[in-house]
Amino acid sequence: MNRLTAATSPYLRQHADNPVDWWPWSDEAFAEARRREVPVLLSVGYAACHWCHVMAHESFEDEGTAAYMNDNFVNIKVDREERPDVDSVYMEATQAMTGQGGWPMTCFLTPAAEPFYCGTYFPPQPRHGMPAFAQVLEAVARTWDQRRDEVTQAAGEIVAHLDSPQIPAGDAPDHAALDAAVESLAKDFDPVHAGFGGAPKFPPSMVLEFLLRHAARTGSAQALAMVEQTGDHMARGGMYDQLGGGFARYSVDQAWVVPHFEKMLYDNALLLRVYLHWWRQTGAPLAERVVRETADFLLRDLRTPEGGFASALDADSEGVEGKFYAWTPAELRAVLGDADGAAAAELFGVTEEGTFEHGASTLQLPVDPPDPAAFADSRARLFAARAHRVPPGRDDKVVAAWNGLAIAALAEAGALLEESSYVEAALAAADLLVHLHTDAAARLVRTSRDGVAGTSPGVLEDYADVAEGYLALFTVTGHQVWLKRAGELLHVVLTRFSDGEGGFFDTADDAERLVRRPRDPTDGATPSGRSAAAGALLTYAALTGSSRHREAVEPALGIAGALADRAPRAAGWGLAVAEALAAGPVEVAVVGPDDPDRSALRRTALFSPSPGAVVAVGTPSTAGASSSGGDGRVPLLAGRGLVDGRSAAYICRNFVCERPVTDPRELGARIGVRNIQ
Repeated sequence: MNRLTAATSPYLRQHADNPVDWWPWSDEAFAEARRREVPVLLSVGYAACHWCHVMAHESFEDEGTAAYMNDNFVNIKVDREERPDVDSVYMEATQAMTGQGGWPMTCFLTPAAEPFYCGTYFPPQPRHGMPAFAQVLEAVARTWDQRRDEVTQAAGEIVAHLDSPQIPAGDAPDHAALDAAVESLAKDFDPVHAGFGGAPKFPPSMVLEFLLRHAARTGSAQALAMVEQTGDHMARGGMYDQLGGGFARYSVDQAWVVPHFEKMLYDNALLLRVYLHWWRQTGAPLAERVVRETADFLLRDLRTPEGGFASALDADSEGVEGKFYAWTPAELRAVLGDADGAAAAELFGVTEEGTFEHGASTLQLPVDPPDPAAFADSRARLFAARAHRVPPGRDDKVVAAWNGLAIAALAEAGALLEESSYVEAALAAADLLVHLHTDAAARLVRTSRDGVAGTSPGVLEDYADVAEGYLALFTVTGHQVWLKRAGELLHVVLTRFSDGEGGFFDTADDAERLVRRPRDPTDGATPSGRSAAAGALLTYAALTGSSRHREAVEPALGIAGALADRAPRAAGWGLAVAEALAAGPVEVAVVGPDDPDRSALRRTALFSPSPGAVVAVGTPSTAGASSSGGDGRVPLLAGRGLVDGRSAAYICRNFVCERPVTDPRELGARIGVRNIQ
């Protein structure tokens, strides 16, 4: 057993019995490298990563390879989900050196933690132009012994390059820039299979949110069509779990047929919200079905006993990628009988040749079933049969940021679909974050597991995404404590993460010092900390009237402005926030006693597709408040009263309000509601 035995990270614990003498990321590990005068081998991955498992089996479990690593390196293993700051710094180095990135990531560092050679997966034998891992180890060790001065000089130059700004910030995107972003995306749009670019094809959740908001603000049929086509193709393809709901991480092909089977919490939280907003905007039945099935997947498969949400489900089961999800025609017949099995094979696109590996197929649903009742019965029987298979492993680590995304999505879905279980799950996850992840000074820890908080401090995305979740809970429940808690987190964002130039660092000013202070400007699989902070700050300002928070938004969107026309896919969330800024955002204050009239106005307000619209609900006594929200009261409600003794809704922008309305239909017409049920 190595030093990873006591780790809270499931990924690190997967390597606890390797013959490699692994260290966790620590000052002690680098002190050991200095003592031995050897380089550091840094291996970064995560528990659900298929190719991380492959490299572990091929190399890290091999006695000869491990012995060479132990003799010539200090070996450090990092969970990229637990330490996104470490991952960010060395992924940037890997991409700079190789032109690509991914996991597992393998970096060789000086004892001063400066990278000098990086790559991703290395096979045990040369393959497809990749050198064998043993060759890499020997070459690095030899170069370190024979040309150490050159290595340390090169490493210093690499760090200096990383520390220089890669994307100069511009202005926040204006109306013209947002239009240009849509045109740029249209040029990159796949007219056959939808989505953007070629294989591998990732679900463009944040870009779709931007396009939905742009369509709502401008009426752009082009923007809405890209959302509808992409949402339809993804939900009907093999990347979506047609039996259990939820999306895999990406499609290995251009047509969404074969996924990389791991299921990540962040993907499903973001996509749940996109499909919810698509349904809110258009009433599309497919979108509603995906929302319900994906929310049910989160509650069924990712909830932890403590009430949070686990990070991911593995791609593999029984050591085979996709084995849990793929089917053959014979397997369908064995469960459903010959006739129903043949019908299911035709409907799901399961062929004798197979669409995946070893004659198996992923399940797709290119057309709606002609007999919905019979389909529902067959689907239920297949789901029950699949439950007897060995399931994929689960990384049950709770990540604050990703739970924040899930809280926001589930709270909104519960309110709009009137599913109280979704809101209750969001509240339970939020309570876990409050009591286990947050200290008295509103400082967050990044992760927990089995009810035990981890040691890694929260990064910018944790504060921003958790604040986003709390703000959604406030809108849905009306409980003012969530507004207060969001404000506390955003105070930390403004005081501890600011870069002094209008943007933000990803780590706090009192966090561990790495070779550079990370500041990822672009949106990737999740919103960048910078974009997420801008969104939460704007929502908080809309509810409280805080000029301090609103004034921080525009400069934070400068990167999105710089990328709007030339690389909008790298700024999806920033552009979505910019749409909210362009729309106001709309602020709806609903005041009245807790009765059916107020409930009808509130529900109508929640159905507004206006980008970033906020809703606050209160009684006439609450509306008398004029505080900044610090005492739990809501400034947006201040001074708003009943109209002729009836509940009323006030439509405002930047706290300047139109004439109040008492009729839900008039309210809906004025805030663009098209679909309310």
